[in-house]
Amino acid sequence: MTATPYRAIVYVHATPEHVWHALTNADESGVYWGHRNVSTWLPGARWEHQRKDDSGTADVVGTVEAVDRPHLLVTTWAGPDEQRPGGPSRVTFRIQGHQDLTRLTVTHENLADEAERDDAEDGWSAVLSNLKTYLETGRPLPQEPWSMP
Repeated sequence: MTATPYRAIVYVHATPEHVWHALTNADESGVYWGHRNVSTWLPGARWEHQRKDDSGTADVVGTVEAVDRPHLLVTTWAGPDEQRPGGPSRVTFRIQGHQDLTRLTVTHENLADEAERDDAEDGWSAVLSNLKTYLETGRPLPQEPWSMP
C-alpha cells in the first residue's frame, strides 16, 4: 500500500515560462536545486537529476511521461538502480499563470510509505522555497535549505 501523495503549492512572482525554464534547464536548476535536471523533455525521454560536480552522477532518474510546455510536466522518479514493487514514484508539476503570479503545484505520488512521504515533504519544501527565492531575487537562499538539521 502506498502513502498519501505529497502536494505543495507555491506562488511565485514570475511568468509560467520562467518557472518552466527554471525546472527544466540544467544550468538553472543547478543553481537553486543542487542538482542539474537533464533531459530533452520530450514524452518518453529519460531525465536525470545529476550532481553539479561534473561527474555525471545521477542521484534520481526517470522518464518524462507528459509535457505541455509551460503548463504541465509529469515524470517518474527513482534512484538509478531502484527496483520498486509498485514501480517508481511520479512527480507532476502544474504551472498556472495569473496576472503577475504563477501558481506551481507539485504532486509526488506512488510513494512507498509514510516515511518516504515525510522525506518527500522535507525535500520539496526546501527545493520550492529555494526556487521561489531564486526566481524572485535572482539568487538562491544563502544556505542550502535541505542541509538544515
